Amino acid sequence: MGHMIEGKYDTADDVSATMASGEWERSRSVVRNWITHDGKPGPTGEGGFAAEAGRYHLFVAWNCPWAHRTLLTRAFKKLEKLISISVALPNRTDQGWVFDKTGEFSEPLYGLSAVHEIYSRDRQPYTGRLTVPVLWDKQQQRMVSNESADIIRMLNSAFVDIAPASADLCPAEKLSKIDEWNGQIYKTINNGVYRAGFASTQKAYERAAFELFDNLDQVDEQLSKTRFLVGDKISEADIRLFPTLARFDVAYHYAFKCNLRRLMDYQYLWPYARQIYQTKGVAETVRFDIYKKGYFSKSEKRNPLGIIPIGPTIDWLEPHGR
Repeated sequence: MGHMIEGKYDTADDVSATMASGEWERSRSVVRNWITHDGKPGPTGEGGFAAEAGRYHLFVAWNCPWAHRTLLTRAFKKLEKLISISVALPNRTDQGWVFDKTGEFSEPLYGLSAVHEIYSRDRQPYTGRLTVPVLWDKQQQRMVSNESADIIRMLNSAFVDIAPASADLCPAEKLSKIDEWNGQIYKTINNGVYRAGFASTQKAYERAAFELFDNLDQVDEQLSKTRFLVGDKISEADIRLFPTLARFDVAYHYAFKCNLRRLMDYQYLWPYARQIYQTKGVAETVRFDIYKKGYFSKSEKRNPLGIIPIGPTIDWLEPHGR
């Protein structure tokens, strides 16, 4: 996907590392400022990013689950009119995430041809992988953050004074439990599918795959007792889990060999996923057709012929009964 060194783009692949053990490790985001209601510094980074309508812009891609988190939170917090977006083409090139000249995947803010161009616009020369999402400050012409976990938390809290009323996705009394679920979900499920799919040894693959399904089983057990992960209301933990579930049967089950069970095989997890999908605003953040094209794109290791399967047929609008 390319990377950047001191603000200069390099087409050489710089994907996260495969270690000597065959295990795959994701690199870390490095731009971690925060939008706050008054512009004061957040938990990391610098201050100066006050919550204002129309000031911020998100660069995303439909098939990126980390970007999907931000689109979900933007929808749940009713921020669509406050924060604009640019959506990259489904498949990356040697220029990384790229845009069309016109249409759905064109870039409306600056007319960019690739996401690396927004990284190069930042006044601080960037070094690292070129990922989405990117949260951009149009006023200061600089990146706020490229860490999805931070972005969704700041979107939940920073705009409460100027956005329409919406539910708190991180209520204080549930925060410790949310963080506990977030840690488990990220390591073994969100990132677990990639650890399985990108593993380079049988042992590493099996370790990741069995951890993935052990934890999906734990989530299924939890959902036999509660409507959502931390109680009766949707929270950030559910927002972080759903993008993986949305891609599971259509992509990860086949393309990443996560095939011990399907999402549809789970007694509680599958109705729960459908309940979230059927919640107002969520379906508009989901593109199953693009997930399939993205995860089954031509790859020397995973899909050398680039053939995209015709199935599976999945009814996400089946009544969830919860």
